[in-house]
Amino acid sequence: MKQNFTVRQGALDGVEVFLSVAQHRSFRRAAAELGVTPSAVSQTVRVLEARIGSALFIRTTRSVGLTEAGERFLSRAKPAFEELVAASQVARGLGQRPAGLLRLSVPRAVVPLLLEPLIASFCQAYPEIEVEIVASKELVDLAAEGFDAGIRLGQFVAADMVAVPMTPPFRLVIVGSPAYFAGRPPPKRMDDLRQHACLRWRRSDGALAPWSFNDDGRAIEIAVSGPLIAHDFPTMLGAAVEGIGLAQLPEPMAAEGLRAGKLVHVLEPFAPVMPGVFLCYPSRRQIMPKLRAFIDHVKSRPAGQGKVPRTR
Repeated sequence: MKQNFTVRQGALDGVEVFLSVAQHRSFRRAAAELGVTPSAVSQTVRVLEARIGSALFIRTTRSVGLTEAGERFLSRAKPAFEELVAASQVARGLGQRPAGLLRLSVPRAVVPLLLEPLIASFCQAYPEIEVEIVASKELVDLAAEGFDAGIRLGQFVAADMVAVPMTPPFRLVIVGSPAYFAGRPPPKRMDDLRQHACLRWRRSDGALAPWSFNDDGRAIEIAVSGPLIAHDFPTMLGAAVEGIGLAQLPEPMAAEGLRAGKLVHVLEPFAPVMPGVFLCYPSRRQIMPKLRAFIDHVKSRPAGQGKVPRTR
């Protein structure tokens, strides 16, 4: 039996009461089902009829029947109300267990580095969750675009976001291929970059990103020049491996090429340390179970996964 039944203002006011009376053909039995008094049911029906502008029931001392208007209202209101109840149950289910569609906005560069192994294990652990990954170079508004969370480099996490670390801090390293250095000396000082082809990255706001350095604790940015402008790190990595020029990249991205001898470090003493990669989401009092499951999955990864070498 329902308790503390109240009638709220709005288009649906009285509909549940009407449906109960129509089902039982009795104000008293409807009142018992809803846990209210018969007079409350009667008053609610009178208010509904007044709002609609038509009598819905034929009342006698012995029976309750539906008018033609009541029959038509019942035929449309009952399936609509049942759909609303079903919708509430579906929404309640998503609020009680990890299920549904989890939408993530991510930079293209992190997909092979972080998401491929992470998503594979997450999908196996939570088969009722569908994961949609939208890879983009632009920093979209997560809430406005309907994303549950985003993955961002630390320097791009907005102040009003909750941030969960996905990697430790890492260095931005300058790398080039052995073929590029054939016949030309590697740079020893930052000023030497004037004599080198430097691959550049265009930010989502349209600006060309300068190269960043740490000169004995002092942050320095230098505008470089070269034959190629890319819009993402994977393109710059590929160009550096092919010997087109030098690239400044997150060290985890260059690690495989460095291990394989396809790339070599230069200017290592000047490599700045970046905050790392974070899972971020809008601050909410209640986090949907699907997102909570993903947050917990990120936090449960083995300690040290994604670790990068310390700066020298």
